[in-house]
Amino acid sequence: MAQVEIGLGKSGRRAYELDEIGIVPARRTRDPEEVSIAWQIDAYRFETPLVVSPMDSVVSPKTAVAVGRLGGLGVLDLEGLWTRYEDPEPLLAEIPELDDAAATRRLQEIYAAPIQEDLIGRRIEEIREAGVITAARLSPQRTAQYHKAVIDAGVDIFVIRGTTVSAEHVSGRAEPLNLKQFIYELDVPVVVGGCATYTAALHLMRTGAAGVLVGFGGGSGHTTRSVLGVAVPMASAVGDVAAARRDYLDESGGRYVHVIADGGMTHSGDIAKALACGADAVMVGSPLARAAEAPGRGYHWGSEAHHHELPRGQRLNVGTIGTLETILHGPASTSDGSMNLMGALRRTMATSGYTDLKEFQRVEVVVNPH
Repeated sequence: MAQVEIGLGKSGRRAYELDEIGIVPARRTRDPEEVSIAWQIDAYRFETPLVVSPMDSVVSPKTAVAVGRLGGLGVLDLEGLWTRYEDPEPLLAEIPELDDAAATRRLQEIYAAPIQEDLIGRRIEEIREAGVITAARLSPQRTAQYHKAVIDAGVDIFVIRGTTVSAEHVSGRAEPLNLKQFIYELDVPVVVGGCATYTAALHLMRTGAAGVLVGFGGGSGHTTRSVLGVAVPMASAVGDVAAARRDYLDESGGRYVHVIADGGMTHSGDIAKALACGADAVMVGSPLARAAEAPGRGYHWGSEAHHHELPRGQRLNVGTIGTLETILHGPASTSDGSMNLMGALRRTMATSGYTDLKEFQRVEVVVNPH
């Protein structure tokens, strides 16, 4: 792809955000009732391709169960309040009441409490006992320390998620996590990320991961772009990682690694466009932080917001618009793409003539100049 000159000494590739592309309707349309949006990763089948971000403002054991019953997958953050406190409800009630100026400092104090290993197993068991597929997240830095407690508790899908995850983390201070060896020794499918380039994704796929997260682990509650200057437009990132999936499929003799677009999707149209660019599923946070059941009570924050040295996120007031069920499956009472996310996806696929997600990845897209 052609390089664009940024200055005489620097050039770069033109990349696209989701809002810069559009899905082209087809000659043949379908009835939305005939469309399947089911997704399967490893042995686990879901009625929707929706994974909910491991963020305390969105996923508690209770909401993970609710999302599971609605056909999605809720991922519990094992470095959040639910593993640091026996009862985090008073803190979850306090956070929305904080003054904006004091919010980051207070979040850092709240999250400074140590992780209690016994709570890791207990929270996973709470979700498992409800009969839904359980998924839990650790950062690469804490995976080696706590993974045994996660596996012993019977997690179904293990998510290793950081702002940026590489197959080879180079550090002079600490023993790096050998992802390939680690994943090989586990008996559960592992989803790992984020990454945003073809090469990084290919390396992660070669570790044996069942799925790769595309993006830098955050959308609306994230300030990585302004703090670190790190940003890759999502439409291009998904397209690049989908190409890595295709090439790895050939290289490995048929091993299919799922591509999960992570972050930056606030409306139903964004979800459809991420899948159209080649994602198998999407990981979203802020759309479900607006649910009446969300632990954040109308506020939304990610793990980057309380980093002890360099916070790269903020507590956002996203408001409350309806129940989890109406946000996911309708009926919608707004026309802005914030409700009935899965119904909208069915309609997009029907309008463009596709009946399942694998086919829909082949849909034609165009670039919409701003």
